[in-house]
Amino acid sequence: MGRIFSYATLTGLGLLILALIALPLMLGALWIKVLTSAAIFALAAAGVALVYAQLGLINLAQIALIGVGGWIALRLNYATDLPVTLLVLIAGTLTGVIGAIFALPALRMRGLYLALVTLMVAALFQIFFNAFQFPNGGEGFWGVAQKSASEVRRPGFAESDVGYYRYTLIFMAIGFGVIGLHKITAPGRAWAMIRQSEANAMATGVNVTLYKLWAFALSGLLAGTAGALLAGALGQLDARSFLAGEGILLFALAVVGGVFSWVGAIVAGLLYKLLPALFNDLGLSADVAMIIFGAALMHAIMTAPQGIAGQILGAFNRGGSDD
Repeated sequence: MGRIFSYATLTGLGLLILALIALPLMLGALWIKVLTSAAIFALAAAGVALVYAQLGLINLAQIALIGVGGWIALRLNYATDLPVTLLVLIAGTLTGVIGAIFALPALRMRGLYLALVTLMVAALFQIFFNAFQFPNGGEGFWGVAQKSASEVRRPGFAESDVGYYRYTLIFMAIGFGVIGLHKITAPGRAWAMIRQSEANAMATGVNVTLYKLWAFALSGLLAGTAGALLAGALGQLDARSFLAGEGILLFALAVVGGVFSWVGAIVAGLLYKLLPALFNDLGLSADVAMIIFGAALMHAIMTAPQGIAGQILGAFNRGGSDD
């Protein structure tokens, strides 16, 4: 495990440097935007994977929480002059609180029942987004107008698409680091005990409710941060982008990518955004991507429980053993 961690860490640092420096020099503007979106959804997928890997709980409301974070960020963008990075952090924090609140009724549920509850929460937010829309600089608290010339601000050092792409990658890397830190400290140990046996965890003094809420709050924080970054990347958000069914797809892709590693989150983000863009560029229907996603999910369930990331790390481990 130490060797795998070493290879994975070094590879991660190398890929981050490559993505920050080399890719902007190699790719056109369109693909930079696609990779920006992929990094944003990789951050959100990491939150889904965290809850599932550490506690065995299914969260299908992550896409909806991305929308919540985007909504908060847009409202603050038009209503205040706060620095953009602070807006992103506020949106992430508030979304984490909201995610924990909506997780409260579901804390005693598992499996299908929990999945249904989180799907209902996603449907509730979908209704909200459709009814009130996303702020676009209009007057009043909701800030919605037929047309708005107001712009979504970006940090001064990241106003260009390339700069914002790098800005997003840094947030993604920090998010992965926060998850990694949790796994090797007290929350990670508590989550491991809870997943093994809630009764035994309580017997040893672990506050099961607290640590479950902690996991959902952290997952929501990552989703809200992703939503705020997405608002800055696109300049405006649309309710049709946050359908309840998309939460099922993101969870499935997180499983396909692998829920036990940051590599899996990156794979999920690339599958979610890059693969459909590639098919569109080739003139193929986006439905082809859905067929591939379904086949990949079946493969992961039947033969690769650790997902594509597990296979990649396994290859690194075998390569290290041969040296």
